[in-house]
Amino acid sequence: MTHPIRQALPLVLLAMCLIPAGDTAGKILGESQGVHPVFIAWSRFAIGAILLAPFVTTAMPMRLFLDWRVWLRALLVVGGITSILTALRTEPMANVFGAFFVGPILSYFLSALLLREPITPIRTLLLLLGFMGVLLVVKPGFGMTPGLGFAVLAGTFYGGFLTASRWLAQVGRPRALMLTQLVIGALVLAPFGLMTMPPLTLPVVALSGASALGSMLGNLLLILALRLAPASRVAPFVYMQLVAATALGWIVFGDLPDLLATLGLALLIVTGLASLTLRERP
Repeated sequence: MTHPIRQALPLVLLAMCLIPAGDTAGKILGESQGVHPVFIAWSRFAIGAILLAPFVTTAMPMRLFLDWRVWLRALLVVGGITSILTALRTEPMANVFGAFFVGPILSYFLSALLLREPITPIRTLLLLLGFMGVLLVVKPGFGMTPGLGFAVLAGTFYGGFLTASRWLAQVGRPRALMLTQLVIGALVLAPFGLMTMPPLTLPVVALSGASALGSMLGNLLLILALRLAPASRVAPFVYMQLVAATALGWIVFGDLPDLLATLGLALLIVTGLASLTLRERP
């Protein structure tokens, strides 16, 4: 394992725990409070922007908001978060995150194609084996539900977002880039979020804050990691998000994985650890 990925790995693993934690709060909001997914997505961006703004220096270049690439990246994450929150409204967390993990596969190959990042046969094989683990968790059949369809759509958006984040990693500081996606997301979703706003009870406010904080911190750590290492190296470890999501689904909602799902999670862990042992070759 090369020095950059060694530095990035702790950030990626922590991010992969925080993001499902935010989505867990979002799922509770939808299931127990009946809150619309669009409002949850909008409040996540709006609250995240408010929480992060004091920590971004006043010297933040406003030119970032004039860069069409920054808007493209922000719209990708808006589509991903809105889609996954829609999927979580009706589907178990493990199934949603399993279908969602078309994202790292897409990012791996997009980064090679568009950013000319190096890939190797062994890393490609390990990533595909990890995806086989995902399939064991999801067990796709001919009766795909609309919820899982939204999860696949979320993964497609997320794969593009991962590659775009690496593409723009040097355009601005991590917190500045994070603030742009939060502000743009809040602006784009504001008309729809305000139309679906529920009564602001204490549980709704608390869960909305937890959802926003988990998502914001997780994505900020991911941006930091992508400044340190190529997206093609980070992609395999994003699978650990599925492990965290399955654990949270069990603890919070009582959704226990069956034998095939357990085997799939084990395969994900093994391929992730195997990726750690690889060294970059010239």
